[in-house]
Amino acid sequence: MPSAEDVLPAYIDVTKASVARVYDAFLNGKDNYEIDREVLRKIQQVAPEATQLGWDNREFLIRATRFIAGQTGITQYLDCGSGLPTSENTHQVAQRIQPDAHVVYVDNDPVVLAHGRALLEENDQTHLIGADIFEPSQVLQNEVVRKHLDFSEPIALYQCGTMHHYSGSRYAEIMKEYIDALPSGSYVALSHFFDPETAEYSSLARKMEEVFIHSPMGSGRFRTRAQIESMLSGLELIEPGLVLCADWWPDGPRVRPMYPVQQCIVGTVGRKP
Repeated sequence: MPSAEDVLPAYIDVTKASVARVYDAFLNGKDNYEIDREVLRKIQQVAPEATQLGWDNREFLIRATRFIAGQTGITQYLDCGSGLPTSENTHQVAQRIQPDAHVVYVDNDPVVLAHGRALLEENDQTHLIGADIFEPSQVLQNEVVRKHLDFSEPIALYQCGTMHHYSGSRYAEIMKEYIDALPSGSYVALSHFFDPETAEYSSLARKMEEVFIHSPMGSGRFRTRAQIESMLSGLELIEPGLVLCADWWPDGPRVRPMYPVQQCIVGTVGRKP
């Protein structure tokens, strides 16, 4: 039986790990290759429960979507860096609560685009575009985005597990460009790798950052609270504000201790006045 690498489409470069496929490996998915699993193994050497980073991020996105769809009345979603289809996806959560919700996903990974378009063929309220999410004008001026999202009405913008893969210094400016383009009443959901700046957890965050950046993936910044807050300028944060992803409206009481890695990813939802 041929391996995944043997039947790999010619357009996929497996000499470099893909952010989307690494997340898929973190979530125990099947759409990843040896180069992606190598990143996971290296992170697990530093933090054995590292896969919890991926789960906390995904579960935050699901809870944030339930809140936005159920409480705000928003029916338009722009999900940047959508990643590979998993369970559940933004459109599945939103459309279960708001059947008329429209979702546009954005990614630039060829595997994501192939899988996503196949998944969405029978859903005419959900679309996927290929664009660089760190170039906001590419996304905001895309003809599919403009056709299916009405920028005169509130929109929910997602940057979940994305901005920490931008390694430059313009992260606040990138977010500001997106937020400035949103109409009043819009919501933004953001999650990000976090350096708690504490004696107990900061060294763990920095060790994981070193592994991510020097891995075949080459990105994964653990930013401080002040740095992450700078990406949220102009938003009114919904209670409880910027907190650990696991602490943002969890689905029930916590009955087991949190893993150390769970101290190293935060999330929030904010409203644009």
